[in-house]
Amino acid sequence: MASPFTINYAERIKTLPPYLFAAIDQKKTEVRARGIDIIDLGVGDPDLPTPAHIVSALQYAAAKKENHQYPSYVGMPAFREAASQWLNRRFEIDCNPASEILSLIGSKEGIAHIPLAFVNPGDYVLVPDPGYPVYAVATGFAGGLVHKMPLLEENGFLPDLQAIPDEIADRAKLMFINYPNNPTGAVADQNFFEQVIIFAHRHNIIVCHDAAYTELAYNDYRPLSFLQVPGAKEIGIEFHSFSKTYNMTGWRIGFAAGNAQVVNGLGKVKTNIDSGAFQAIQEAAIVALSADQHCVVELCRIYQHRQEIMVNALGKAGFTLSVPQATFYLWIKNPVGMDSAGVAAMLLEQAGVVVTPGNGFGDAGEGYFRISLTVPEARLQEAGERIIKAIG
Repeated sequence: MASPFTINYAERIKTLPPYLFAAIDQKKTEVRARGIDIIDLGVGDPDLPTPAHIVSALQYAAAKKENHQYPSYVGMPAFREAASQWLNRRFEIDCNPASEILSLIGSKEGIAHIPLAFVNPGDYVLVPDPGYPVYAVATGFAGGLVHKMPLLEENGFLPDLQAIPDEIADRAKLMFINYPNNPTGAVADQNFFEQVIIFAHRHNIIVCHDAAYTELAYNDYRPLSFLQVPGAKEIGIEFHSFSKTYNMTGWRIGFAAGNAQVVNGLGKVKTNIDSGAFQAIQEAAIVALSADQHCVVELCRIYQHRQEIMVNALGKAGFTLSVPQATFYLWIKNPVGMDSAGVAAMLLEQAGVVVTPGNGFGDAGEGYFRISLTVPEARLQEAGERIIKAIG
């Protein structure tokens, strides 16, 4: 009799950390099975619909037979031109649409692929901790080594560049930064970006700025683009997303902009791995970028009101947090004596409210939990009342 057939995962799969939301999903299923109504404030997936004018543009573009063929790997010229014009209007950045802008199947795709273009086995990548898990996972897939940059509250959740050992920095090929920040909601000023540029020049590091939340800001605050700081385009690239700005998470469209050689390197990876973004979605994205941005203003107004509701409730429950100027997240300190997983479990069990434990974003996230403001106002109000009751 033949020996049993065995399937062995590659080492890169075996060493993957548990997916952040997998354990939460399992616990949600268990609690829901007991008949408890769950309010999910865990995943940052907008509940509001894509604006109607963008949906209409997709419907029109999807009917064009020329859009049903393989799209360009780098993106339609008209899409890259629209992205270039938007960057100029919004940040006064000049990017050549032909050589300094690349379409992406969502910014996550570009973030996941860029280490493959520049990182050799044994090279370091500087990754924020806490941070978007894809930064570290993509580094590992490329054979790189992760050096975590702790984001501490006393530093405004900005990495301390001087704390990075020279022997690590000299072997680093990429640095990921993300402002406005997920999960902390922190923002960065021009001085910080200037220090990043100096550091990157000193150690010959490509800077990858995840700019997914630049448009979700409050009280007239306008987040910076890394690329608008002098010298940034010499050493960096920036990833922009339509997911949060226009409620287009399922559409999978974004773009990278910045240094032409870096954009070209990412493009070489894409050319060999995917076939580009569906052209009808690119045409709809052109409308999103080019039309009046009132829909974004209204979205920020809604999130700010939601933020006020939840900050008020958390304050009544005795939690400590800083009110962020941007993003739709709240980053809250754990009650004394409790760890992040314990807080998440307690709120789910006792309040039926899902939050994300901070240590799921990295070791430095221990001591906090994250709330996403991506549920309707009435449900958010109810979640706050439940939390107050559970803590009280």
